[in-house]
Amino acid sequence: MELELEQFITYLREVKKSSNNTVVSYRRDLTKLNQYLQNQGIQSYEQVNETSLNSYILYLEKEGMAASTVSRNIAAMKAFMLFLLKNQFVTNDPTERIKSPKIDKKMPEILTIEQVNRLLELPATDNKKGMRDKAMLELLYATGIRVSELIGLKLQDVNLRSNYIICRSDVKERIIPFGVIAKKALSDYMNNAREELICELSTEYLFTNRSGQPMSRQGFWKLLKKYAKEVGIDGELTPRMLRHSFAAHLIAGGADIKAVQEMLGYSDISTAQIYMCTSNRKVRDVYVSTHPRA
Repeated sequence: MELELEQFITYLREVKKSSNNTVVSYRRDLTKLNQYLQNQGIQSYEQVNETSLNSYILYLEKEGMAASTVSRNIAAMKAFMLFLLKNQFVTNDPTERIKSPKIDKKMPEILTIEQVNRLLELPATDNKKGMRDKAMLELLYATGIRVSELIGLKLQDVNLRSNYIICRSDVKERIIPFGVIAKKALSDYMNNAREELICELSTEYLFTNRSGQPMSRQGFWKLLKKYAKEVGIDGELTPRMLRHSFAAHLIAGGADIKAVQEMLGYSDISTAQIYMCTSNRKVRDVYVSTHPRA
C-alpha cells in the first residue's frame, strides 16, 4: 500500500504540479489512513470499501477533528482513490458516495484601519532591525501575501521602479502592486539596512534575520507578536489577520472582488466573497479610497 501512495505523491508533484503544502498534507492524511486500514486487517486497496472508509471518517470525528480537517481528509481520499482507479490498482471507487461534512464559513478576523496604522507605525526606523520590520509589515498589509510568500521573496522578485512584487509558486506566479508607503519602507530597508543585516553573507532572499540567514516563519511570528503586544491589540495577532484585513479593506473601499481574488491567489472567486460580508458589516463607512496606505 505504501508503494501506491508514493506513486500518487509523485503524480501530485510531477503531473498535477500541486503545491508543496498540498503534497505534504495529502501524504500525512493518507499515511494515517493507511495505518488505520492496516490495523483493521486490510492489506490492499482492492479490499477497501465504502464501509471501511466511513468507519475511518467516524474515527476522525471521534478523535475530535474539526469539520474542515475531516473534509480535507475526504478530499485526499477521493483524489487518491480516483488515481488508483485510473491506473487500474482498483476496480471501483469506494469514495463515490462519500460526502464531506458541511463547513460553516467563519467570518475572518480583521483589524480596523486605526489598529493597522498603529501597528505599522510602531517599528523604529532609526535602526536596521526596525527598518526591516517596518518593510515586512508594510509589504504584508500592502499586498495581502501569505507569510510563507513574504519570507520567500528574493531580491529579483521586487520591482521598486514599477511598485510591484512577483509571488512565485510551483504552479503559477502572480504580480501584486504596492503603494508609495510600502515602497518607501522597502527602499529604506534595501538601501540602508539589508547589507548590514546579512553580515557580508551572500543571500538572494529579501528579508533575513540578524545572523544574515533567511527570515523564518517562526521569526516573523515572534516579531509580529511583540509589536501586537506593544500596540495593545487584544487577542492573538496572526499574519493571516493582516491578509484578511488587506482584502476586507480593499473591498470596503470599492475594489473589484475579481482583482482582490487575483492578488490573494485564490483559484475560486467564492473564497474571496466572504470579505464582502465584512465590508458591509463594519468598515465601509470609514474608507475614502481603495487602500488606506496606497
